[in-house]
Amino acid sequence: MSTLPKIGNMAPSFTLKNQNEEKVALKDYRGEKNIVIYFYPKAMTPGCTVQACGIRDYSKEFKKVDTVVFGISPDSPERLKKFKERDKLNFDLLSDEDHKVADKYGSWGPKKFMGKEYDGILRQTFIVGKDGRLKTIIEKVKTKTHNEDVLNYIKENLV
Repeated sequence: MSTLPKIGNMAPSFTLKNQNEEKVALKDYRGEKNIVIYFYPKAMTPGCTVQACGIRDYSKEFKKVDTVVFGISPDSPERLKKFKERDKLNFDLLSDEDHKVADKYGSWGPKKFMGKEYDGILRQTFIVGKDGRLKTIIEKVKTKTHNEDVLNYIKENLV
């Protein structure tokens, strides 16, 4: 199992394709925006949809605090595009099909479901400041309040 990056260090860099097959690089936002990176298991599943729609509904609030949000999953760009269109999502979904970025962030590891153990995405959120440094990690994400939890942290610590 991979380990979590250290709070205070530079966030692990990455370049991934979004739902439109365009490359998105973390470094392009350094110095300009706070960044929320959230890992989720699978596009268009119930919990992931609740979480994504919460972010969508708070997009104006995130803009007010100079924050960009990226959802990362092992889904293909094609599936991400369907998810974005179906739920009218207004932020980039990034494809990490080989889970290399999830590994860098310690968000790939053993899971249990219906008594079976397997490796998969761990639902976690990383908040990165404008300086590119990791500010906090939310390891126990609540899909229903994720958007509020993240926004509150940013308002209290990064504004």
